[in-house]
Amino acid sequence: MKSDWAALRVAVKRAKNLKIWWRDDDATAPSPALDHLLNLSDRLDLLVHLAVIPADATTSLARAIDGSSAIPVVHGWKHTNHQTSGKKAEFYSERAGIEDELSCGLDRMKRLFPHNLLSMFVPPWNRIGNEVITQLSPLGYGMLSTFGARPTPEREGLQIVNTHIDPIDWRGSRNLVDLDQLLAHAIDLLNQRKDGRADPNEPLGLLTHHLVHSPAIWAFTERFLTEALEAGATPARLTAPIASAD
Repeated sequence: MKSDWAALRVAVKRAKNLKIWWRDDDATAPSPALDHLLNLSDRLDLLVHLAVIPADATTSLARAIDGSSAIPVVHGWKHTNHQTSGKKAEFYSERAGIEDELSCGLDRMKRLFPHNLLSMFVPPWNRIGNEVITQLSPLGYGMLSTFGARPTPEREGLQIVNTHIDPIDWRGSRNLVDLDQLLAHAIDLLNQRKDGRADPNEPLGLLTHHLVHSPAIWAFTERFLTEALEAGATPARLTAPIASAD
């Protein structure tokens, strides 16, 4: 990559006490891409929060990440779109069975990952309805993560920790977004925090999807996280309760 990363390093240094975290979505089973993800996480010494689809998750996935640097979190139920129009979502509009799916998803994840499951709910496509949010805490969830700057650190008994940077051009090439555009976006996010336009205490989140990464996306992921850490950012330690099997 030839782009100048100096401005990003400066922005990270100016954003004093910057915490960063990493979320990767759509895991269900072991794969060479998952191996790459885990190896990168180890090299960076940065936990990767692995959003696992409960209904499709395999016991082989549980074995693959046992003892690794991956922290499993709950990624919906089946990652199925239930919207009849507009943008895709699994847990946006009220429908029969939502509470059961939320409960079954957490219960299945507890059985698969009894030792290191974080009680975080990650709605597929990062979309969730207000009425659904109210159901999460009573079912045992302690944290909610979507995409974009959080409006508040807590809501309905949940800690809110979102992701902010997605390197994939989903609506176009499905490869890496223009690098200069990505860096400018990250710098703007950091400047918003410094200027008081965004919550300076929210960890800056990188969102990846290991199963669809091109070499360019892998390269950006490694370079971005390396640059941020070397410029003074530190890994966030998320503190939502660790869910455990009954």
